[in-house]
Amino acid sequence: MKPRAIIYLLISLFVGLMSWEAQNAQAEGQFHQEVSAEDAIRLRILANSDSIGDQALKREIRDQVNAEITKWVGDVESFDEAASTIQANIKELEVIVAEELQNRGISQSYTVEFNTDVSFPTKLYGNIVYPAGLYNAVLITLGEGQGENWWCVLFPPLCFLDMDNAEAKELEQEQEQEPVEEVETSFFIVEMFESLWDRLFG
Repeated sequence: MKPRAIIYLLISLFVGLMSWEAQNAQAEGQFHQEVSAEDAIRLRILANSDSIGDQALKREIRDQVNAEITKWVGDVESFDEAASTIQANIKELEVIVAEELQNRGISQSYTVEFNTDVSFPTKLYGNIVYPAGLYNAVLITLGEGQGENWWCVLFPPLCFLDMDNAEAKELEQEQEQEPVEEVETSFFIVEMFESLWDRLFG
């Protein structure tokens, strides 16, 4: 086989691989639907510390707050209505926190607020991507707020995915694995060309 034919073959293989990568990226982009921060209301709870008791308190408050807000926005379709409903009833969430602290005999400060610029990491729920950024959110801080925190989506209601350990998972974990796959693919391509070259000229 002539050198020119070999070059044409290698170029064709390279173009084919690039086309496959582009189609794969396009298909993945169509599968994942990215949601704007302006279309979601989220929940973030900061525990006092990482102690067993503080984390148990955080989870109990999480469950009660999510159940209560789900009642408020379960049939709501617009973001504005959901936001105004939650803001109008924020005192009820304070009562939930206060009563849970009292029931456990814990003397601990807390704040419950509806904030428009609460920071969240990227998160994937099924095929719905909530990118990292600042969101409208109910922010609950327990005590010093130094413990592991909890976050989910209140509107549209998606918190149950996290609490049931269903399909929700952090997109960052998937992204950490991608470079390994790219390296493996690159080595495969190199080995393929080396093998082809050895067969032709070895």
